[in-house]
Amino acid sequence: MKLVLAVIQDADASALVRVLTANAFDVTKLASTGGFLREGNTTLMIGVTDERLAELKRHVQQTCRARTRLVTPGMPMGERNEGLVSDPVEVPVGGAVMFVMGVQEFVKV
Repeated sequence: MKLVLAVIQDADASALVRVLTANAFDVTKLASTGGFLREGNTTLMIGVTDERLAELKRHVQQTCRARTRLVTPGMPMGERNEGLVSDPVEVPVGGAVMFVMGVQEFVKV
């Protein structure tokens, strides 16, 4: 048995939960924040048997896509009093990060 924590973009959350539920995966959805842009994202907690782990990974990979986005960093260019960088920068966002952990015991009451 494994516990998978999948950190995904909010834009992909509904579609992925729908796909996983339709394929009989039990999913718990958590709101989370983090990453380079400090934006909201979604963390899914998914219990899965070893035999279905590859299937789960396939669903996540097919549903959660990477994108690029223009952001204005607003970060100092160098030394003090030099101003802030204000030109938009294209950065990659999206996709998924999955943490797969072994589970010693699972109890459902």
